[in-house]
Amino acid sequence: MIEFVLNGEKVSWEGPDTERLLDVLREDFRLTGVKCGCKEGECGACSVIFDGELANSCLIPMAKADGAEIMTIEGLRELDCFRVLDRAFAEPAAVQCGFCTPGMVLAAYSLLKKNPHPDENEIRDGLSGNLCRCTGYRAIVEAVKLAAKEGGKW
Repeated sequence: MIEFVLNGEKVSWEGPDTERLLDVLREDFRLTGVKCGCKEGECGACSVIFDGELANSCLIPMAKADGAEIMTIEGLRELDCFRVLDRAFAEPAAVQCGFCTPGMVLAAYSLLKKNPHPDENEIRDGLSGNLCRCTGYRAIVEAVKLAAKEGGKW
């Protein structure tokens, strides 16, 4: 049995240690904000916060999740700082199809938690593991700048 904290709640899961965290989150816990994109850790659609760090859940075997603390976009939505990020992404129209959005928002949160006042290069670096095929990055960078300007309890 694998036990971990998921979005603030202690949970357990039984299955193969080699099962991907991505699949368990989507199929067993029904957390569909975690998307399956490239299956290689290149696109960021499967991003989660894993023990306080942004991580690609498609690369994490369940054995590594034992004892971990994991937050998905569904968990972030419960935090006050999500309101800041939500407004910041809406204002410059930094969202189109929405496939990359959960990963982008988690990347922005991770960056702002470490550096509440990043410059543009730091923002681009913080988002670099996440791909967007619709919006382009200008609006997304602007969204992170707005969130940083508004501030939040990251």
